Amino acid sequence: MTPQPNPEAGAAVKAADRDHVFHSWSAQELIDPLAVAGAEGSYFWDYDGRRYLDFSSGLVYTNVGYQHPKVVAAIQEQAARMTTFAPAFAIEARSEAARLIAERTPGDLDKIFFTNGGADAVEHAIRMARLHTGRPKVLSAYRSYHGGTQQAVNITGDPRRWASDSGTAGVVHFWAPYLYRSRFYAETEEQECARALEHLETTIAFEGPSTVAAIILETIPGTAGIMVPPPGYLAGVRELCDKYGIVFVLDEVMAGFGRTGEWFAADLFDVTPDLLTFAKGVNSGYVPLGGVAISGAIAQTFGKRPYPGGLTYSGHPLACAAAVATIDVMAEEGVVENAARLGASVLGPELRELSARHPSVGEVRGVGMFWALELVRNQETREPLVPYNAAGEANAPMAAFAAAAKGSGLWPFVNMNRTHVVPPCNITEAELKEGLAALDAALSVADEYTE
Repeated sequence: MTPQPNPEAGAAVKAADRDHVFHSWSAQELIDPLAVAGAEGSYFWDYDGRRYLDFSSGLVYTNVGYQHPKVVAAIQEQAARMTTFAPAFAIEARSEAARLIAERTPGDLDKIFFTNGGADAVEHAIRMARLHTGRPKVLSAYRSYHGGTQQAVNITGDPRRWASDSGTAGVVHFWAPYLYRSRFYAETEEQECARALEHLETTIAFEGPSTVAAIILETIPGTAGIMVPPPGYLAGVRELCDKYGIVFVLDEVMAGFGRTGEWFAADLFDVTPDLLTFAKGVNSGYVPLGGVAISGAIAQTFGKRPYPGGLTYSGHPLACAAAVATIDVMAEEGVVENAARLGASVLGPELRELSARHPSVGEVRGVGMFWALELVRNQETREPLVPYNAAGEANAPMAAFAAAAKGSGLWPFVNMNRTHVVPPCNITEAELKEGLAALDAALSVADEYTE
């Protein structure tokens, strides 16, 4: 689709937004949202006709791109047949979505509880774990994000938690492995893995194993920096959970459904959790949908005992029809394989080439269509390009980098001192290289702030 400029319409959309829309995570008077006129495939465009290659996949959810015709058609067909129905009934779209998801989840995660998104999936996973074990506490990692609802934001390990953290949510944070900025003075992945596991077991011991219901981890942390865990770490956490009778929850809201070149990131590590949360890529965000995949043992807890939780729109027919179509598209068009192939043959190698040319790039890490570049002032000292949780003038270097990317027609995902490279999983090689050329130019702006 060729963008058609219509600045007058864009101005009206922008005015209505500024008059009435309250935006998340924002100081309302300090933001300037782009008015978007349309989107297709890996691109979107504004009302002035400027087109952007989306290296953020929305919020890392358009895994099959924008406006995929088969998914759009499935939503239209479902709307014509049955737009909505209460969750207590067996509905074809709901049943089929659950079946297709269960076929792809690891191990015996064969029961699917549908939610409206990732945050409420986490809320319900934690509720299930507490009811299953009869224990109150949850352990989660610093440098994590699990959602913006009350329990989920308390589990989160980044600054978005601070304003809502009353210290009464029964959450204890610990350090997960992150060799580039190791909290364990490790020099190798093996050391980082062993010391992180020792730290976690010590935390369990001092908190009291009999008080810990669950350990929740993003299989590969997303917004916090795409830190791929070292070999053996997730298996080690699984062993600790088994040892102490703790429910192991993996959050695959961002990493799931092809993002890492596997259906679920857990498959990369041959690990099966007790509960797995998902959302985003399950239907590319076309209609809000999330859920919890539940093991047999936890499902059995609620076999004759009611589960005390639910949502009015659980398994909404339009959302589930979109999920069925998205999963079918991914299977028929080799989307998961595309993410794995281009991640290994194009994206990873070319990002590493960029890091060799740009002094602002401290580390490149990732897999599939799930990568991060950590930007630094000095590669030797690893001083971040901007301070932790920087805002205003302190964040100027990253703001300049982002502006340069957008000026080159690339929409980046920027968080703190990182830019994440997370395009649609069905992006083409030509589109990837187009985006990488724009990223190369934008990094030259970041280089101006190095020492």
